[in-house]
Amino acid sequence: MDTSTPSTSERARVIIYSRPGCHLCEEAKQAIESAQCANEYTLEEIDIESDVALLQRYRYDIPVITINGEEAFRHKVRADEFRRRLAGTQ
Repeated sequence: MDTSTPSTSERARVIIYSRPGCHLCEEAKQAIESAQCANEYTLEEIDIESDVALLQRYRYDIPVITINGEEAFRHKVRADEFRRRLAGTQ
């Protein structure tokens, strides 16, 4: 068995809270992608406009990126910071 790629259950769970038309959200997604460690996490994007509570909570603070349920970044993220934070969760 190949041990270099974690199984889905062993990967970190990354969530990006965003909304349509958010340029900072697009920049965050690009930074995460350019970190070149996609085999180490699963990624889910949640539109805050789909949930009233999320909209109230994050309206002016997107993007918010969580790793394994803990807020890791707000507003901006750099590829090197993402990779370092992700490595610290494993």
